[in-house]
Amino acid sequence: MSRSPSIAPLIERYFAERLMHQRGVSPHTVASYRDTFRLLLRFAQRRLGKPPSHLDLADPNAPFIIAFLDDLEADRAIGARTRNLRLTAIRAFFRFLAFEEPASSGQIQRILAIPGKLTEKREVHFLSRPEIDAILAAPDRADWLGRRDHMLLLFAIQTGLRLSEIASLDRSDITLGTGAHVRCVGKGRKERRTPLAGQVRAAMQCWLKEPPRGGASALFPTIHGGRLSPDAIQYLLAKHVGTARAYCPSLRHKRVSPHVLRHTAAMELLQAGVDLSVIALWLGHESIQTTQTYLHAHIALKTAALAKLRPHNVKRSGRFEPEDRLLAFLDAL
Repeated sequence: MSRSPSIAPLIERYFAERLMHQRGVSPHTVASYRDTFRLLLRFAQRRLGKPPSHLDLADPNAPFIIAFLDDLEADRAIGARTRNLRLTAIRAFFRFLAFEEPASSGQIQRILAIPGKLTEKREVHFLSRPEIDAILAAPDRADWLGRRDHMLLLFAIQTGLRLSEIASLDRSDITLGTGAHVRCVGKGRKERRTPLAGQVRAAMQCWLKEPPRGGASALFPTIHGGRLSPDAIQYLLAKHVGTARAYCPSLRHKRVSPHVLRHTAAMELLQAGVDLSVIALWLGHESIQTTQTYLHAHIALKTAALAKLRPHNVKRSGRFEPEDRLLAFLDAL
């Protein structure tokens, strides 16, 4: 029986050829998959006593993968969602191997059959209008940093772009005038254009007139002209939310993240009567099922539906009394 092939060149070919060259996935996907395999290789060294260069394809079988996922939950205290994300990366690799190493089809099939864990649907958190106003009023627009932060927050709340999408934007991605919009590249390297509302368009015109710091091309640069990192954007949001809490008590009980701003944009569209399919395109959702979560979270829509129901005509006696039409029908029998 021939020896199982080394797994190292297979992993290298998967990343270099399949992910980056053939599929052209985003750097974020590459980084996520890379982290999964780093953890997997470290676990293999602890469990099997083999360095990554000595691992064979036969080593990561289905029981080994399950043990790895269980170890992540126990050692790193990850939740079911993160566990499922790691499993997704592993499955993608072994689907690639199904065509590269057909001699290992049985092992690959057993790994692909490993089920993900069921997860509870998270409640969608979003901001009310008073909360939005309080956060937008928090930056001090007397200085450049305050004007940048205000523009960034206003832009994020109206467009609903993801944190990574905002961080990667350049000034050249903004088109003003008739049909004003922002061009961004989202998940799966899919390009989309999101319209800019009148208030955001006017504010953006003023922002782009300010000379870029250090000749920066980034739409929201640092004070030295560099590109704001996702961590920096989360930090400035937390800072201004902290300021806004003094004027808006309801914010004291909310955890406001950049994704909450994205949810807020979706809920604003839903409240304005925009169709779910349009909101899905607006946010760059792969499936409209993802957008359905906003419909479930919109209590005002549920309350309006409840108001349309006819009240039950309950008699004081509490006993069922048929209508006259039913009595006449029964008498005719």
